[in-house]
Amino acid sequence: MRSLRDGRRHYRGATRGLALDLGSSRTRAWVPGLGIVHGTGEYGPGRPVRRGRIVDPESCGRMLARIADGALGERREDAVIVLSHPVLAGPGHRAAARDLLRALGPSDVIVLDSARAAAACAGPGDGGPLLVLDIGAELTEATLLVDGLVRDARLAETGLSDLDPGEPPTAAVRAVLDMVMAMWRQDPHGALLGALRRGPLLAGGGALRPDVTNRIAVRLGVPVRRTDDPATTVVRGAGRVLSSVLRHATAPALPGRPR
Repeated sequence: MRSLRDGRRHYRGATRGLALDLGSSRTRAWVPGLGIVHGTGEYGPGRPVRRGRIVDPESCGRMLARIADGALGERREDAVIVLSHPVLAGPGHRAAARDLLRALGPSDVIVLDSARAAAACAGPGDGGPLLVLDIGAELTEATLLVDGLVRDARLAETGLSDLDPGEPPTAAVRAVLDMVMAMWRQDPHGALLGALRRGPLLAGGGALRPDVTNRIAVRLGVPVRRTDDPATTVVRGAGRVLSSVLRHATAPALPGRPR
């Protein structure tokens, strides 16, 4: 399984693709020219992913095959699949995802963490530090990016699904604040301070809730930012990465430059 840091020359000739966000409550898919495709929806009772981990590889494989069939058809030798994963996904999760995606038969697979996908969705930055706060259904993540690379990352296994209906989001907000403060204590170069001054980027379903975003802004004492649809920020960011790869793959080679 390749990462963004691998060269892109390998992808020359790829003409199609699929971007996936394998979340804890649902899997979202994005296809060039179509955007987010419907039909994945929320998981049923036998959810294949819990707390950001693949717990039922067989069921997850069938689900991904259905998505790939609908988006790319049965033959996928000319297609690239981009998959986002939790920033601190363990080796077991990454290995399971690698095996499942390879079984779909694409020309290759690119993986990137959810924080970098969110940053890609937000658009080109100035290279300065960026704090991404992703508040999902079963995970809450805080990631400090510097020059596009992960400088620090924290994860709390709590999310919106842990809140009772009508309950204030105290636990979710507290998880965010605890992670940011832990980063602060281990940030000798001041990158986190720079990221806070710019304003944290909020992603995930929690960013749709004013009671969450307002509390975070007040407690941190800084304004917060979000994309136009925070719940789909990660998959749309993965889609932007995919589009860039496909443009590179189909661009004519310059004279004298090897393919």
